[in-house]
Amino acid sequence: MLVDSAAPSYKGFRFPSEVIAHAVWLYHRFPLSFRDVEELLFERGIQVSYEAIRLWCERFGPAYAAGLRRRQPRPGDRWHLDEVFIKVNGQMRYLWRAVDQDGNVLDILVADKRDAKAAKRFFRRLLKSTETVPRVIVTDKLRSYGAAHREMMPSVEHRSSKHLSNRAENSHIPTRERERRMKGFRHVSTAQRFLAAFSRISPHFRPRRHLMTAPGYRTEMTNRFTIWHQITGTTLMATTA
Repeated sequence: MLVDSAAPSYKGFRFPSEVIAHAVWLYHRFPLSFRDVEELLFERGIQVSYEAIRLWCERFGPAYAAGLRRRQPRPGDRWHLDEVFIKVNGQMRYLWRAVDQDGNVLDILVADKRDAKAAKRFFRRLLKSTETVPRVIVTDKLRSYGAAHREMMPSVEHRSSKHLSNRAENSHIPTRERERRMKGFRHVSTAQRFLAAFSRISPHFRPRRHLMTAPGYRTEMTNRFTIWHQITGTTLMATTA
């Protein structure tokens, strides 16, 4: 099996890479706590503390997400943007998200506000991370999008409607599930770091199953797990560690 040349180094860690990658996969793929992952690993004879699992997720989650981003196909030419409030240390903050017409997450940003300044910041982040410009962007009626569009993407068509941005809104659902399970976030920086990794890892294992046959779904998931093992630098036996 080919291994991604940019796979992270596990030097200095007591547990093998297969155990670490499997723990990170469990935490980001399913609505589990660190203690839940600790218990699942213990059932398999692996004794590790939930604090070690927290360290693994903080250290390797962003690295794995970066590897998946490098493997992601070129974004489509129609981007759907949306923002939703989240609680950070009891305070309302906003999660900005952009997906293309195929539902692929392009980027996310946790910001204090949803004004024009925040929208421009998100647009700059999007253009830098994707290194491309869309043909059209689709947003809700928030005026901040119009101000950012006129300054950052004046040549791009802007469609604004309450109903056209459903694809981006649906992309928030897994995040809402995790937010409830985690009982909110404590810091903006940790929310940004976790959600950036989560928004790459979780969708990678969520193909649009309702559009596939059973054999097609199994083939697609096999391919996705192969990519996962390549970017984590682990063997195909990782899920049975």
